[in-house]
Amino acid sequence: MTTINNASLVAWRREFHRYPETGWGEFYTTATLIKLLEEMGHHVLTGEHIINPDFIRGRNPSIVETARRAAKERGIDDSLLARIGDYTGCAVIFDTGHPGPTVAFRFDIDCVNVQETDTTEHIPNQEGFNSTNPGYMHACGHDGHMAIGLGVAKWLIENKDSPLKGVIKLIFQPAEEGVRGAKPIAESGILDDVDYFACGHLGCDIPSGVVVAAPERYLSTLKMDLRFKGKAAHAGMEPHAGKNALLAACNATIQILSLPTHGEGMTRANVGVLNAGEGRNVIPSYAQMQIEVRGENEKINNYMTEEALRRARGVALSFDVELETEVMGEAVDFIPDDEMTDYIIDVAQTIPAVQKVQRTMNFNGSDDATLLIKRVQAHGGKAAYFVIGSDIKAGHHQAKFDIDEEQLFTGFSIFTGLLQRLSI
Repeated sequence: MTTINNASLVAWRREFHRYPETGWGEFYTTATLIKLLEEMGHHVLTGEHIINPDFIRGRNPSIVETARRAAKERGIDDSLLARIGDYTGCAVIFDTGHPGPTVAFRFDIDCVNVQETDTTEHIPNQEGFNSTNPGYMHACGHDGHMAIGLGVAKWLIENKDSPLKGVIKLIFQPAEEGVRGAKPIAESGILDDVDYFACGHLGCDIPSGVVVAAPERYLSTLKMDLRFKGKAAHAGMEPHAGKNALLAACNATIQILSLPTHGEGMTRANVGVLNAGEGRNVIPSYAQMQIEVRGENEKINNYMTEEALRRARGVALSFDVELETEVMGEAVDFIPDDEMTDYIIDVAQTIPAVQKVQRTMNFNGSDDATLLIKRVQAHGGKAAYFVIGSDIKAGHHQAKFDIDEEQLFTGFSIFTGLLQRLSI
């Protein structure tokens, strides 16, 4: 039984789309989730109940404080912000009161640092739910993921008197972009008793009407900041007295982007940001690089990481500058469990909107849900990651990105169908 229809999922998705927030700054988003979940009748955990602060990476305090102030300005009261504390995200633990397995689903909540297009043909602009937060946009489908998660939460309340068994955990995870939020959730221990775990993603270049039950070739990845510290000097009078951090960073950029591929699988390397210098006539004393490496498996990713750091250290030595490194995020590869894959295939085949169920595809990207999956598997549980096909208007992380909202109900139906297989 359910009163959930696609219109309710669309309404939730559009509310989140209007106010996107970047990783670790999702205060308005988290507060909205808490209010909606508690109005349904759920008990909600947040803050250090689901986050282990010792494992947080890539969290910028100034961005966090700006986001907290913005949430307050949008009407979130001090008591709710105090309850959230320093760490965004939340979770529902629904105990059926009957012995059975523990099932967990993950839904990511952060946006992408992209300015949404202002073109008139863009549906969010036409229908008035475009981003109101300049420079930020739900350009990856996480707004849809949250809507699906809320639908599952409402379904649980509506079916609390049904034959459901065991415990169901719904994890609304912060900071997936940059693969930063899953590790501290995994290390909180909230998933250590989970028997079955699943998460899904909208789009991923799969068309509407298609479900992929077990994509493969998830890339392990490490995100790092490299900081070169040199010595400032007058660029005209005493250039010899300076130590050029910008020149070191530029050389490191070339070295990292020219890393050799690996003979045993896919590799990636990127320098996404380079900031440096103090003024036109000053030898730059500081440079910061934001880089990432990826590999088809953990072994290859470790090779890429070691080679990138070796080259950065070599450049620092040759230019006589200091080098600081900081890991900002990570994800791993994983092997799905056939039992969960078969459940997803069986459920998807019963959904009228699904025209084709495909067992696998090459994902060729990264998602830190893999860390949650590995944690569950390490404690004896089984896990899966599936793709909900959705026609999209532009590629993920692009300004014209938009999902096919009809597929929200497909995602909702898969998750609730899994619950009916696993918890009854």
